[in-house]
This record gives sequence, structure tokens and C-alpha cells, in this order.
Amino acid sequence: MNVAKVMAKADSGEMLTVEEIKVYQANVKPIHHIYGKYGTLAKRYLEDKGTLWIVQDIPALLRGVDRAAERLYDVMYDKLSKAERFKRTGNYLEDVRRIGEMQRLIDEEIRNEIIYTL
Repeated sequence: MNVAKVMAKADSGEMLTVEEIKVYQANVKPIHHIYGKYGTLAKRYLEDKGTLWIVQDIPALLRGVDRAAERLYDVMYDKLSKAERFKRTGNYLEDVRRIGEMQRLIDEEIRNEIIYTL
């Protein structure tokens, strides 16, 4: 079977036979997009909400969510790290607890401001 003919037929939107579909799938590899933590959470949220199919360019949206979350994380980390309750004490366990609490607050803010507003 001629690969060029099958590809042209698929590009024009014509119906393909089972053999042509196999040829097409063998020659066109699917694109796997990799997202960060918040892009993946946004995708899952849109899937659960049932609105993922409405978005035209899903990869661009999810990469934008990751970038916005990263910017918000940086801004909030800088701001919160200056707050008295998150300053380092010299006690390792206390510092780990404070950093964990700060990260939990930032994560909650990112979810509420970016992900759950889609």
C-alpha cells in the first residue's frame, strides 16, 4: 500500500479502510505532551468538570497554567519567606515544619487562583 496516498487521503478527511488506518498509525506517531504538576492538575480538573473538549489548544493552555503557577509560586515564596512566622529559627525540625506550611499555603493559593478558575 502506498504510504503517500494513505497520508493524502487522511489529510483530506476521506474515510480510511482498516488496512489504511494501520499504515497511517505506523507512520504517524502520537505526540505525548508533558506538563508540570499544576498543568496536570488543571487537565484532570477540566476532565472531571467535563469541559476539556471545549478548549481548542489544550497543550498551550496547560503550559500556560504551569508558567502562571510557577510565577505565582515565586512571588508568594519571596513574600512569605520574609514573614516572621516563616523565618528560619536554626532548629531543623521547626524550619522544615515552617517551610512545609509555607508550601502548603502557596499550593492552596495556586489551586484556588489558577486551576479552579478555569
